[in-house]
Amino acid sequence: MQATIKLIDGVSFEGAAGSGHSIVMDGPAEYGGQDNGIRPMEAVLIGMGGCASFDVVHILRKGRQDVATCECELQAERADEDPKVFVTVNMHFRVSGEGLKDGLVKRAVELSAEKYCSASIMIGKTADITHSYELV
Repeated sequence: MQATIKLIDGVSFEGAAGSGHSIVMDGPAEYGGQDNGIRPMEAVLIGMGGCASFDVVHILRKGRQDVATCECELQAERADEDPKVFVTVNMHFRVSGEGLKDGLVKRAVELSAEKYCSASIMIGKTADITHSYELV
């Protein structure tokens, strides 16, 4: 895996992944940001949610569950002092589909949290991560 980060202007950066996709990141106004992109730590949080959501959907589909939608809402708190790491994160999954079994959704969330989601497990070294889910 590789990525390249390039300064665009002020404190705006373009992050390009080895896959060819890119995102624009910008710092807050007090550091010269102009609101031209997401904040880098927002990108980390989004990456964590994307990683876990991928796992949940993949596990459910492997278990022959008919997943129609999956949303993951994250709420995070950061430390007050530098480094301002995440100290708490709550991940709430909303999953819908025809005939989904509650126990299998619960197990998919648990497997993602405990075994498969590299981002969650890495962030879990500094943050207390909680998980919840609901069938919609």
